[in-house]
Amino acid sequence: MSVRYRLSRLLGRDGRCLDVAIDHGVFGTASFLPGIEDMRAAVATVVVAAPDAVQLAPGHAPLLQEQPGRDKPALVLRVDVSNVYGPNPPAELCCVLLGDPVEQALALDAACVVAFLLEVPGRPDLRRQCIENLSRLAPECARRGMPLMVEPIALTPAGAAGHGVDGTPDTVAALVRQAVELGADVIKADPTEPLDELGRLAELCAGRPLLVRGGGRAPEAEILARTASCMALGASGIVYGRNIIQHPRPAAITRAFMAIVHDGLTAAEAMALLQA
Repeated sequence: MSVRYRLSRLLGRDGRCLDVAIDHGVFGTASFLPGIEDMRAAVATVVVAAPDAVQLAPGHAPLLQEQPGRDKPALVLRVDVSNVYGPNPPAELCCVLLGDPVEQALALDAACVVAFLLEVPGRPDLRRQCIENLSRLAPECARRGMPLMVEPIALTPAGAAGHGVDGTPDTVAALVRQAVELGADVIKADPTEPLDELGRLAELCAGRPLLVRGGGRAPEAEILARTASCMALGASGIVYGRNIIQHPRPAAITRAFMAIVHDGLTAAEAMALLQA
């Protein structure tokens, strides 16, 4: 099977995608667990809302693939683990590629794998680890017809709450371009600050889908407005986790996001749909 065929399972007919990330437990951070303590229930709830894809680590991927029927969301398989998240990150930062990642993805019938390209000021060793991971992963993905989603994330130096996200356009743009050069088929990136620079990232993707990360939980009006703006600025979709799984009505907010991504609803229209 070619990369193009599997990508057609990930993306809708319009080339757009909502990927619900429920792989947070693999990072070993307690604050990521609310809403996903019961993973079987979390996956089942999201599947009912019918997003394009669900992002999971290998241990919980079967919860999606065992769902009955042919219309389940595509599986995006997380194939690396980092310790950059959460408060008080350790002095030794790492990003470890899981064993036989493409073989695991094929066995689980994944439509795509996802891996990091991380940048922390003063920590070139972390970026080097990610480049080494991708240099092993990309050729194997190409040989086996498995799409590679690269997640370039620029982080700020660690404070009391841990590392923050650096949305500086030049910084994010450089990482996105490097991800493309390293063989990414899909880019999963943070929104730029200011957001109107996001179109620059879409151009750097050179025809590859650009999916925008959601980050931490945001108020409904804010995240709906940001989603609509991202789509208008050239994004192909979104990858949201906590803004869905920690929402009081995960299925309802998923449908609202799907309406923005695929049907072009405005933020106000999506809010009306959510409230209804």
